[in-house]
Amino acid sequence: MSISFDLNKIYQYLLISLFFLLPLTVFGANLIIVLICIIWLISGNYKSKYYQIIDNKLMIASIIFFCIHVLGLLWTEDLMWGLNIVHKMWYFIGLLPILFTIVKKDYLRSYISAFLLAIFITEVCSYLVWFEIIEPFKNATVSNPTPFMSHISYNPILAFAIYLVLFEIFFNKKITNFKFSLYIFFALSMSVNMFITGGRAGQVVFFIILAVLIIQIFDKQRIKSFIAIIIVIPGVFFTAYQTSDLFQKRVDVAIYEVITVNNESRNSVGYRINFLKNSLSLIQQNKLIGVGTGDFPNEYRKINNINSPILPEATNPHNMYILVLSQLGIIGLISMLSIFYYQIKLSLISSDNLIRKVGMILPIMFLVIMFSDSYLLGHYTTLMFVLFSSFLYKDFERH
Repeated sequence: MSISFDLNKIYQYLLISLFFLLPLTVFGANLIIVLICIIWLISGNYKSKYYQIIDNKLMIASIIFFCIHVLGLLWTEDLMWGLNIVHKMWYFIGLLPILFTIVKKDYLRSYISAFLLAIFITEVCSYLVWFEIIEPFKNATVSNPTPFMSHISYNPILAFAIYLVLFEIFFNKKITNFKFSLYIFFALSMSVNMFITGGRAGQVVFFIILAVLIIQIFDKQRIKSFIAIIIVIPGVFFTAYQTSDLFQKRVDVAIYEVITVNNESRNSVGYRINFLKNSLSLIQQNKLIGVGTGDFPNEYRKINNINSPILPEATNPHNMYILVLSQLGIIGLISMLSIFYYQIKLSLISSDNLIRKVGMILPIMFLVIMFSDSYLLGHYTTLMFVLFSSFLYKDFERH
């Protein structure tokens, strides 16, 4: 009994460390992941672990999603690129099921607090760079201060962190006055930080998360929810637009690119539309099982050389849905969507308020941002997705 207790403590310390290191360092997070996996593999009790995993439909969906990528190697020509994609997807079979068996309900607040502490450190560094108190470092610039990761990953993660803080403000009935004041300040400072950094996908999902939060606050009072949404969302948007030069510029550029887009547009919107058109041609020829896990770059190049030779080639279409459809066809897309289906289903039936509400936000967020990039391939966003999925959709009463 003492060995089991000590092992559980080790797991929890490592998990809390992993939640903390997630937004700060790739190396540190990967080191903790390796330690967790090694301990899990040598700790025995395999039958119990196995039954925990197969008893949860989300875990099964995650494993199937990975296995379909492995099967996709059978009809791919570029095996090396295929193995690269499979390597990026290993979280869905090699980490999520492992974490699922070791997370404990008593430590949920500790996981979230560790994550928010790291976001606070990231935010402080971001402001220090923005105010030119310290020199820009790593990925940060004064005009786009995201030091530890690119703005593509930072803003969606920041949006999720903002929701976690707002959840504490609006739904934690046991919150102390000090924590309430601290979280109010934290939510405001993070919201400002959202608009001095340049991740448009994160900014879009920020507004969607605010809308969902308002619906959750008013519960079934649809008229009040609607009124609050049409007041709060435009109010926040126009305040950000008037006060943040970077946000205003990003919005103006996006509008201009949409209005002036054509087959030869060399900008973010033009490239994405071209990626979409060419990828759809590729999908039409390989609807059921796709071109294989590793063949998107080569097959896209062939179509691009015919349809748009002056525009750049792509290793992915900056859209997770299109990438999976291209590589693995309708079967692959259904497999990926089943993960989100079970997340939503499991969150709806949970009796725990935190799990029910936060568990709904995570899939909504990813279902939105995956239209703009392959967010289940990136280290930071995929790791966040896996870490929070490991406890948000676990029935702790049964396990």
